[in-house]
Amino acid sequence: MENITVLVLGASTNPDRFAYKAIHKLLDFGHKVIGVGNRPGVVRTVEFVQPEHISEKIHTITLYLGPANQKPYYDLILALKPERIIFNPGTENDELISLAQKQGIQCVRNCTLVMLDAGIF
Repeated sequence: MENITVLVLGASTNPDRFAYKAIHKLLDFGHKVIGVGNRPGVVRTVEFVQPEHISEKIHTITLYLGPANQKPYYDLILALKPERIIFNPGTENDELISLAQKQGIQCVRNCTLVMLDAGIF
């Protein structure tokens, strides 16, 4: 796949978190990354932004928030109209999947890290 803009929702500066690892791997694969976390932070060249400061077209949103923590972001996710949302393990959310699919957004239950390594991202 060509290089795309990916929003990491649940971005973290903690090297033990999968969101942190995903930012690194997405950058290594040449993708543009935007991070939204629950606190300010920077991972490599990615400075986390407030959701209201996202102004560009997002191709993919990769989720690193559990379902209970996703609800405040529903409006943002749907307003961004991404091509797809990746529900990483532990983030699966039937309610959000239903809302997104009604808007024609592809929903994928998979792991961003595995998808990148397998060449199916």
